[in-house]
Amino acid sequence: MRTIAEINEKINRQTAVVLTAEELKARVAEVGVKQVAEEVDVVTTGTFEPMESSGAIINLGHTDPPIKIRRCWVDGVPAYSGFGAVDLYLGASCVVDTMDGEEVRERGGGHVIEDLIAGKPVHIRAQGQVTDCYPRASFETSITRDTINQFYLFNPRNLYQNFIVGVNGGDRPLHTYLGPLQPRLGNAVYSNPGAISPLLNDPKLQIIGIGTRIFLGGGIGYVAWEGTQHFPLQKRLANQTPIGPSATLALIGDAKQMDTRWVRGCYFKSYGSSLMLGVGVPIPLLNEQVVENCAVQDQNLVAPIVDFSIPRRVRPTFGLVSYAQLKSGRITIEGKTVRVAPLASLFLSRQVAIELKQWIEAGSFTLTEPVASIPMERSFLPQDHWREL
Repeated sequence: MRTIAEINEKINRQTAVVLTAEELKARVAEVGVKQVAEEVDVVTTGTFEPMESSGAIINLGHTDPPIKIRRCWVDGVPAYSGFGAVDLYLGASCVVDTMDGEEVRERGGGHVIEDLIAGKPVHIRAQGQVTDCYPRASFETSITRDTINQFYLFNPRNLYQNFIVGVNGGDRPLHTYLGPLQPRLGNAVYSNPGAISPLLNDPKLQIIGIGTRIFLGGGIGYVAWEGTQHFPLQKRLANQTPIGPSATLALIGDAKQMDTRWVRGCYFKSYGSSLMLGVGVPIPLLNEQVVENCAVQDQNLVAPIVDFSIPRRVRPTFGLVSYAQLKSGRITIEGKTVRVAPLASLFLSRQVAIELKQWIEAGSFTLTEPVASIPMERSFLPQDHWREL
């Protein structure tokens, strides 16, 4: 029906018709897929949720005399320095180093990334490998986003296409990456925002690919590659949406453009630090099939209820539950009513989609053709075969 080039012409003229995922679903329910396919050019999706497999590439710039950094702490958080002399990678889930007897700070790489995006000064302490060309042995200073060369997010695993619902069937409280889970099915937590989430609106990744331009943390980013733990072969419903964790994406974007409204450090008690991140993906409505995929509703999407009290990689489940049931605030497990809450902010997920829509309508954000497809035949390889060394 239309091409991305044709849509971009309309965006540049500020005549493109753009709906958020929620608006499109309501419009399809009102007038049907065919009419929406004729009327609408782009749908915007969004999520705001913890994405701990994230981090920042930082280039400090060379000192005088130069240093070849081999150990480094950014505001007390260890940064990986096994690259070039002053290149660092700061992981969102790495926590502050503490000395013996020192009080544990509930702070990690995600908080440091947020501070840098906010323009705050951050302390750097580095130790170097002394060589003829890098004679300096140590270095200590403060940096801001404006005093370093490069500062960009490069996130190995974001945007899970679907995820799990966590519960605790045991006898003691558990502290997990979904937050606290109360014993004896005292609560349930889910992470994915459901029908407005980016990859559930393109279930077979026919539109989203390597090179797709996206909203990332309040700035412009791109899909860089498949994400780690990418598992597109997950079992799927008839509407092609997966019944559990499936596809993932690696994302990249200039953190100097980003906004702390959309990038926030967080800490899960007795688990560790993470990064709350807003990501929005535009989906060009190239044909009726794309519209039909984007019309999927929460009652037609499911996630598995997983018991975290069993300390195994593959945990038992209490079956599947729809996102409509999850968003009602109550689900039933083995005859028991269990209160449930989202880990993602549904409000801010909607706001991501709205802001991306506004960018496109204003002509400041155009769409890109993917340069390659995301592989959809990737198997998941666990470490099941332990060997004694």
